[in-house]
Amino acid sequence: MKVLMFGWEFPPHISGGLGTACLGLTKAMLRQGVDIIFVVPRAYGDEDQSQMQLVGASSIRVKINQYHFGEELTSKRNQKNIQYVTIGANLVPYVTEEEYYDLINNRVTVDRQFKVHSTSDTGTIDLRGGYGGGLMNEVKSYAYIAEEIARKFDFDVIHAHDWMTYDAGIAAKRVSGKPLVVHVHATEFDRSGMNVNQIVYDMERRGMHNADRVLTVSNLTRSTVVNHYGVDEAKVTTVYNGVEAISAKKNLHFEKVSGDKIVTFLGRITYQKGPEYFLEAAAKVLQRKKNVKFVMAGSGDMLEKMMWRAAELGISKNFFFTGFLRGDDVIHMLSISDVYVMPSVSEPFGISPLEAMRSNVPVIISKQSGVAEVLKHAIKVDFWDVDSMADAIYGIISYDALPQMFRENAKKEADSIKWDNAAKRIKEVYKNLSEKK
Repeated sequence: MKVLMFGWEFPPHISGGLGTACLGLTKAMLRQGVDIIFVVPRAYGDEDQSQMQLVGASSIRVKINQYHFGEELTSKRNQKNIQYVTIGANLVPYVTEEEYYDLINNRVTVDRQFKVHSTSDTGTIDLRGGYGGGLMNEVKSYAYIAEEIARKFDFDVIHAHDWMTYDAGIAAKRVSGKPLVVHVHATEFDRSGMNVNQIVYDMERRGMHNADRVLTVSNLTRSTVVNHYGVDEAKVTTVYNGVEAISAKKNLHFEKVSGDKIVTFLGRITYQKGPEYFLEAAAKVLQRKKNVKFVMAGSGDMLEKMMWRAAELGISKNFFFTGFLRGDDVIHMLSISDVYVMPSVSEPFGISPLEAMRSNVPVIISKQSGVAEVLKHAIKVDFWDVDSMADAIYGIISYDALPQMFRENAKKEADSIKWDNAAKRIKEVYKNLSEKK
């Protein structure tokens, strides 16, 4: 079984949980004997290659001729069971939806009648990845080049992770005729509430309806896919995420430099993650207990607003903003934390509580999270109920028996939620689709 898999980010170059999930799932799929061609917009050369072979095509030269793209890989295809194929950079902006490119290295021009002047020259199309202002253009360019990737490689199934890659998956399916699986890690309703970006919603819906099977990371997300996107529930399968075991090398422990209790929020500082509720709960705890430090680790569009709000509440001396953390810095932060809080307004799953539990840290999670469906040894509160959240934090940092109970049970529970379980289920989905073709 060989899978053409489209992703948008891959550790260590990540901005959230999507890349982490792709890494954990990919490693588990390899252990299940599935061969993977993993495609991302851009590779940097320092990605984790300890358990997989990555083949980087960091500069794919393309020939443009009457809207038909041809390419040749600059490096020979590796024969091992996973290839990491990248699409080079220098994104070309669009003039309209119908025009493919305005200009490529000053060799191709587009007139207002949407005619591309033929050329025998070749050039590169650079995708930077990430989530910047040119995201929509990059998503479309990624889809166009996905057709050529699909022509180049041999595979049995296409697997596309989250909305940025759905059009690429559709393009690959159109060229190859192979079944398409789309993996919904989050929806526009999770990210934006009811103020959805119509363009993103349309891409998500198009991907789901063109897919032969839709995977969701929780029943909460499955309900959103069925009810808000009109997808037949018969083709939607819930596959819970997992958490990677900590190797002996990474089983680090750091000592706190003070005796104060530390309560941590670790995630994007955006509407979806509910940072304002964490901050309001912190203010309530600090009214009752002074020797507590609250840490908001992450970055996002609400960061400045949270800084101002902390100042307004007069808790800046006890409230710290670290910026985005990755790798050993995450392990360090969790190892010195006394409580981890995930107050998400809408969380399709949520891997970070599992990482905290694995580090023997008691966790408080919102009932509006997918991971709440599978966890028993976690305190669950409504994201908006800052009084209950504050009471839960206060109880854990004030009474030794409570965190001890969580430490005795939570790590064992988190260790049982494995990526291998997800990989086995997805492999069955692949097998069923392949047998139908």
